[in-house]
Amino acid sequence: MISNPILQKTLDGITEISRVELCAFETDGKIAASNFEDAKNYEDAVVDFADSAAENQESKGCYFFKVSDEGSLEYIILAKGGSGDAYMVGKMAAFQVQNLLSAYKDRFDKDNFVKSLLLDNMLLVDIYNRAKKLHIETEVSRIVIIIETQHEKDSNALEIVRNLNSSRTRDFITAVDEKNIIIVREVKADETYDDIIKSCYTLLDMLNMEAMSQAYIALGTVVGEIREVSKSYKEAKMALNVGKIFYDGQKVIAYSKLGIGRIIYQLPMPVCATFIKEIFGEHTPDSLDAETIETVTKFFENDFNVSETARKLYIHRNTLVYRLDKIQKITGLDVRNFNDAVTLTISLMVTKYMKYMETTNF
Repeated sequence: MISNPILQKTLDGITEISRVELCAFETDGKIAASNFEDAKNYEDAVVDFADSAAENQESKGCYFFKVSDEGSLEYIILAKGGSGDAYMVGKMAAFQVQNLLSAYKDRFDKDNFVKSLLLDNMLLVDIYNRAKKLHIETEVSRIVIIIETQHEKDSNALEIVRNLNSSRTRDFITAVDEKNIIIVREVKADETYDDIIKSCYTLLDMLNMEAMSQAYIALGTVVGEIREVSKSYKEAKMALNVGKIFYDGQKVIAYSKLGIGRIIYQLPMPVCATFIKEIFGEHTPDSLDAETIETVTKFFENDFNVSETARKLYIHRNTLVYRLDKIQKITGLDVRNFNDAVTLTISLMVTKYMKYMETTNF
């Protein structure tokens, strides 16, 4: 079924050109779209016409036309006026609505196919058979991109993404849940992974500007076969979740850039708890305050260089040394030593992961 706004826009466009007023009724006599005021007066006549064997007729100063899809009656189109022009315009409007039905059905079939593909709900043989029927190429490089919007059921964001992506006719855009918009994007031969990431930042900026809301974008990896699209989708989902835990400052998260966070995310909670207890005993990384965490982070960012870290933190070198000694006293780890620094880094990430999992439904 065509959405009523699209149907209204179509009839308005034809009326503007032809100056013949039009109305589209559903088969039960309800008005789907109209641009003349007394359309309700024709409801009974529409129901009678729908039950008749005629494909078109003239009645009550209008021409009536049936629009069917594969033998099923979908709409009745009325063209107001008894002239030959009204007949021609009504016939043209019925033809246009018929084409819209076919186009929407084709998009609906492809949308269902892509959803089943993403969710891994199809047998391998069915994937290739349905792809062939829908004229979808199977051996093309593709990548799955997930856009998470701020609000559930954000149809506005979905339409914006479709409009922004309108020039890429070989991509598929769909939604498999309430908050996530999915793009199955075809990757050109000369496109690199970094090129795709840059385009996601551009898309994010445009989406935030148009939708006036914040969004996150996550990418899987590029796959070469249609049957592997679900793999890229699972990777993008993981990237979205891992990004929220470990890289909350980033709005575009790529699966291939997740680093150690990807490994920690796949650890069972009991293993994480055992690791923290074995390293710290009764003390945990939670006992470190925000200032200490910032000190450690800057120290690592500046490659264990005490002088440079002190400069970046705007503190005296001796103050930094005091803080590092304090960290060693609390945790038993000397972050000036590489192995201890790695251990503390992982411990902080594991703790962050455990906290996140405790406060979510994952």
